[in-house]
Amino acid sequence: MLTVKRAPLGMLLVDSGEITQAQLDHGLAEQRRLGHTKRIGEVLVDMRSVSEATMLAALSRQLECPLVDLNAEPPDPEALKLVPSEFALRHRLLPLSTTDHSLTVAMADPLDIQSLDDLTLLTGCEVRAVLAPPSDIRRAIEQYYMSRMLQDVSEQDHASLEDESLDVADLQKMAREELVIQMVNLIINQAIQERASDIHIEPFERDLRVRYRIDGVLHEQNAPPKRLHPAILSRIKILSDMNIAERRLPQDGRMRIRAGGRQIDLRISTIPTLFGESAVMRILDKQTAMLGLPELGLQGEMFDRFTRLIQEPHGIILVTGPTGSGKTTTLYAALNEIFSPEKKIITVEDPVEYQLNGVNQMQVHPQIGLTFANGLRHIVRQDPDIIMVGEIRDHETVEIAIHAALTGHLVFSTLHTNDAAGAVSRLMDMGAEPYLVASSLIGVVAQRLVRINCPRCKHPVEASKIELGEIGVTEKDMATATLMAGEGCPECRGVGFRGRGGIYEMLTVDDAVRQMIVKREPSNVIKQHAMTNQGMVTLMQDGRRRALAGETTVKEVLRVCQREDFD
Repeated sequence: MLTVKRAPLGMLLVDSGEITQAQLDHGLAEQRRLGHTKRIGEVLVDMRSVSEATMLAALSRQLECPLVDLNAEPPDPEALKLVPSEFALRHRLLPLSTTDHSLTVAMADPLDIQSLDDLTLLTGCEVRAVLAPPSDIRRAIEQYYMSRMLQDVSEQDHASLEDESLDVADLQKMAREELVIQMVNLIINQAIQERASDIHIEPFERDLRVRYRIDGVLHEQNAPPKRLHPAILSRIKILSDMNIAERRLPQDGRMRIRAGGRQIDLRISTIPTLFGESAVMRILDKQTAMLGLPELGLQGEMFDRFTRLIQEPHGIILVTGPTGSGKTTTLYAALNEIFSPEKKIITVEDPVEYQLNGVNQMQVHPQIGLTFANGLRHIVRQDPDIIMVGEIRDHETVEIAIHAALTGHLVFSTLHTNDAAGAVSRLMDMGAEPYLVASSLIGVVAQRLVRINCPRCKHPVEASKIELGEIGVTEKDMATATLMAGEGCPECRGVGFRGRGGIYEMLTVDDAVRQMIVKREPSNVIKQHAMTNQGMVTLMQDGRRRALAGETTVKEVLRVCQREDFD
């Protein structure tokens, strides 16, 4: 049983000279702001007031709990067998050793009494907790549980069968094997712990590849052997109500799981490839995606203009950018901002990714004739105040959206264009008349997502003059700025980035822009007018601001933005 010394952790750190009283007060204020969802040690580490190693050493003294090095103490395979992988991932603990009716586990939070009680009920053992860094625990769970599963696979006599040679009964039997169930659960739970947005399961001639998309970039993971591919795909299909007998056509499905005390939706897509079915699982975590308007990253005048824009009674507001640039998140944040019981909001989406309280949401089904255009046509008859169309893709949808805006509705939608001004040309390329676009369009926001430097390991760096010149950084800018980059640590998986943030440019359609639209002026002319007369900040300029503030790197800005002429 853990015993806590009288002095709180914060005071122990102050007394030992690791932090100042001012830093502790600041940390306590931040903890209150977060609603006490984090312990003070985590808050101080996040604020970089103290290192994780120093905090854990103080916590070990306070709790009189041993601090262990998981790299030097590999877990006992018998202990691993007592605790399922999904339980270990969910509760952030690693079984280390077991004796008669006793189990020692490494935990990131030994004061998590609920997890200890659950583990006691699960194993029937008396549980003893020791302390270990959370990043080490996560990495060890991935390493040892997956290694044990792969060892179990190698010890079993699995026939090397191709997809086509398995009938439905075989697939159903394989999908219900305990090993396959645990492996699929581990793949999904590990992805959620790593904050991945997508899981890619890809078969090739000799092996199976599993990759997670984290902060927009794919990272390869330990993968099961190729012969388990049919069983894994069948398990995923069963969970998402897909047809396991159909392996020649693409399929789509959904599943809902509980992880970390919250519900998470997964959207699954499978396609037939040369060496079997490839699956992509999109993780729809409402907690990480449902941001408020202030959290999007819009700054200063741009934030004020966008806030005023979404309060307009009618017109079309477009958000543009490539796939995965956060357009839907921006639209949801705008809808949440302007929602009230006095307004009726209806959306038509493909698919409905997140459920919004108080909002009527419709999912398109092209196979039965429910397209964006057809859905939007019927939505207009539902007497809405605000309409959101997931994407404007064709002439018919453009026409109905314009008609809705001109008849007193506020319409939100998305487009795939490179910049804000390009949305005007795109609408006219779809067949919209210039005078109708000029009358209905009130604003366009273009956006990209850049990876944010890891707060734990970022440090000052120097960038080459060529790179600085490409994003328009001058010597005057560098006199008051400090460029930062992450060097890589366990918290960020060694990549130097943790999380993503938005960069934006915003075009407001004023009288001058309307005249340009009617005259079919090219998008570069409209963009130049907005920069000169509206003070529009471009994507590159907003990215430069974040780089100069040390939030991201120059290379990251160049990765997502088109080069501009700064002469």
